[in-house]
Amino acid sequence: MSEQDTVLLNIKDNIATITLNKPDVHNAFDEHVIQYISNTLDKLYNTDNLVACVLQSTGNSFSAGADLGWMKRAADFTKDKNRQDALALAHMLKKLDELPVVTIACVQGAAMGGGLGLVSCCDIVIAQEKAFFALSEVKLGLIPATIAPYVLRAIGQRQARRYFQTGERFNSMKASQIGLVHEIANDEKHMSEILNQIIEQIQSNGPQSMRSAKQLCLDLEGKTVTDEVMNDTAQRIADARATDEAKQRLDNFLNRKTSR
Repeated sequence: MSEQDTVLLNIKDNIATITLNKPDVHNAFDEHVIQYISNTLDKLYNTDNLVACVLQSTGNSFSAGADLGWMKRAADFTKDKNRQDALALAHMLKKLDELPVVTIACVQGAAMGGGLGLVSCCDIVIAQEKAFFALSEVKLGLIPATIAPYVLRAIGQRQARRYFQTGERFNSMKASQIGLVHEIANDEKHMSEILNQIIEQIQSNGPQSMRSAKQLCLDLEGKTVTDEVMNDTAQRIADARATDEAKQRLDNFLNRKTSR
């Protein structure tokens, strides 16, 4: 397997699937994998008619986080080199977080450290019952700094203050209880069934309205209800109503209702 085969991309029926493909190291990532994921996301930003992106992995683990060999090399990096490495990861996570289509993570096995960061950037998370999660950086004398904005948003500060400091593992049920996971699957087959149901639902929606709805979530994060926010949201729905997509879909809906 060539180095670039560690991140695979497939696009079918306007659904992109990114697959982490380093099962021998539990899909841990290094600077090269980060760059491949980043480049793949750049391609998706420039892909027309895309409606969703699935993030998955081969093997027994979703992602064990940072590759140990990379971490060992990083110990000898200069402070500036370490900062550049961290920034590359930060930019990749931001691209995933802001990808203007629905993103769905399918998690099996371990999702630890940076792997949990990838999960936190996705809009929808499906996890198998046997999956487990951890923010284990503190066990290595590190902190989950680069992934922190996304994890904090996913599980809230109260939970983050626990798991950032304990580094303990938690299962899919706990992950669901704290807001990280949306759906729990019995096994791989069940996870595929849930994924297909979600994709079927997505494909029945207005593509542009889904993009605008995601951007709405990103733009309103952390804001209180002010006159500026009310004016902004009023303008957004006014703009949405004027689109061809909304007019056509509303007309189709009303015609179906009248014909019953």
